[in-house]
Amino acid sequence: MVKAIFFDIDGTLVSFQTHTVPESTREALRLLREKGIKVFIATGRPKTLMMDAVGDLDFDGYVTLNGAHCFTANHEDIYKGCVPQEDIERLIQYQHDHPEMPFVFVHDNTWFLTHEDEAVREIARLIQIDIPEIRPIETAREKEILQIMGYFPEEKDEEIFGKVLTHCEPMRWHPLFADIIARGNSKSHGIDQMLAYYGIDLKDTMAFGDGGNDIPMLKHVGMGIAMGNAAPHIQAAADYITTSVDEEGIMQALKHFHIL
Repeated sequence: MVKAIFFDIDGTLVSFQTHTVPESTREALRLLREKGIKVFIATGRPKTLMMDAVGDLDFDGYVTLNGAHCFTANHEDIYKGCVPQEDIERLIQYQHDHPEMPFVFVHDNTWFLTHEDEAVREIARLIQIDIPEIRPIETAREKEILQIMGYFPEEKDEEIFGKVLTHCEPMRWHPLFADIIARGNSKSHGIDQMLAYYGIDLKDTMAFGDGGNDIPMLKHVGMGIAMGNAAPHIQAAADYITTSVDEEGIMQALKHFHIL
């Protein structure tokens, strides 16, 4: 019996084509809550950008920043997993040697960017967000950094995570950049924090996702659903593949499993 369902945002709840939540998905969320099934967000977005995308919808809790920050519908913190300061210091030195490489730092309800390039602009256009304020990388010192976004290709991962951000790992859903969080955090870890808070068993859960950072979540929950617009390797991690976000994929899967 499904008691809780977790939803990614970009490419799952929100269409990359229309940048809106389809009406069928809005109706599905409303019907789920009427049935007493708890609905949660599980996203790589920080709180402020999450609210921009789905702030007009009701959820029972939020797993944000790929599990690094989890909180209730009333914005009561359940869990924070910050990047260690020693990693921040190494990254400050690394960025001085590689000034062409932009980084975004997320802390509290704010974020900032070290500098802007075409990759930053392309991702901002893709998910319809404003580009953060530009500040010196030293601004990250002595802050509770919950996530870093690094605009570099995957071939740089070994160097950066082997020598600089040694206590962190990437959650990549686009080739131009990686969401970077403290090792041990993930959407699946955030889900566990949420389930413990609400007293729900993992076997009674379902999740919907479409990106690489959704793979741990899709494998972890009782039933992992990949969107039809997900890449083949993400679909391979799921228990079921539904139609795309623009083809009423969420409603289709919920009807398939007789939840709605």
